[in-house]
Amino acid sequence: MNLYLKIAFRYLFGKKSTNAIHIITWISIVGMAIGTAALILILSVFNGFESILSGMLSNFNPDIKVTLTTGKYMPLEEIDTVKLGQIKGIEAYAFTIEETSFFDYKGSQEVGIIKGVDEKYLKVTGLDTAMLYGAAQFGKTTEYGIVGAGMNTKLSINPSDGFTPVTAYMPLRVSKGPLSKEFNSYSFYASGIFSVGSDVDMQYILVNFDGVNHLLGLEDNFSAIEIKKKPGVNDQKLALEIEQVLGSGFKVNNRYQQDENFLKIMNIEKWVSYLIACLTLLIIAFNLVGSLWMIVLEKKKDIAILKSMGFTTKGIQWIFLSLGLLVSAIGMGLGYVIGLILYWMQKNYGLISIPEGFMIDAYPIEIRVGDFLIVTLTVLLIGYISALLPSIRAGKIGAFVRQV
Repeated sequence: MNLYLKIAFRYLFGKKSTNAIHIITWISIVGMAIGTAALILILSVFNGFESILSGMLSNFNPDIKVTLTTGKYMPLEEIDTVKLGQIKGIEAYAFTIEETSFFDYKGSQEVGIIKGVDEKYLKVTGLDTAMLYGAAQFGKTTEYGIVGAGMNTKLSINPSDGFTPVTAYMPLRVSKGPLSKEFNSYSFYASGIFSVGSDVDMQYILVNFDGVNHLLGLEDNFSAIEIKKKPGVNDQKLALEIEQVLGSGFKVNNRYQQDENFLKIMNIEKWVSYLIACLTLLIIAFNLVGSLWMIVLEKKKDIAILKSMGFTTKGIQWIFLSLGLLVSAIGMGLGYVIGLILYWMQKNYGLISIPEGFMIDAYPIEIRVGDFLIVTLTVLLIGYISALLPSIRAGKIGAFVRQV
């Protein structure tokens, strides 16, 4: 063991002239333990929310989404579907078209997004696994659609009502004359309600691909190509192959890029909460400053002896820096034990529940290995900063101490 650390170990656990130093030191250790547990749990809760929400969105968003860089729609005939299907990394793809529309159901009216999907859409996404009621159907003989849970609430749609359709309205792209209607309409029956736990629920209604084309006064046009990749395929490599086949005029986004704004906000909230907890831990560390300062005052004679034996000022400083790091490390170890116990209890028993009305009963939690590295560096850095002033003071003590 390093000599500095050995001496620091003796100063920490050795006999002291007053019991108050022991008490303050252990208060510092307990404070660091509570702070460490708080840091690891804060990161774990945000990880849990991120995983749940990303998982829900994955039922709606594809692995890869290709959109137009200019314009809203493009005819299907301009895409070489043969070459697109021959790309080895693609398992399935679907054409979709969406636009903002006005909806009406039994006098309830709301503006939302109508999305037309083709017959391959459910092979690309897992939306059929996110159904709260009914089934995902987009029939051609009988017009069906599925409604986001939020839109369903706003329109008060009864999915079991087989007699009253939902009607979507869209202004005409080109006026047909003074006596013609100024809008197109498209009616469909709600076959089910889906929820992916995000703003999608509040805005989207999914119907047949041809139905949206009719509503827009188009024929076989699309606004996006949604792609499911094969397992293990690299996103960047697949995106390059898709761009080579489709040419310019398209933007290829992976799953992260589709939810980039949402994930950025989640990360900002996560690290702001972490910084607030760090500030709290820094305040707790004042106890550590006090206990180290008292040990320095108590060990004046020992420091003088060490200096007379040849210890340098820097060496004395390293003893007390090591002491601060040792206290922090012990507190951190206890904090990890407390954090892991609370993690296990939350994971298995839902220790802290979420109020009714949410999709989950208790706060989600997920520990990642990288979090331990971040918390370890944070706690040791705070311990090092806390030990700086006492160590500088210890280094100023001379080789001779006047006896009073």
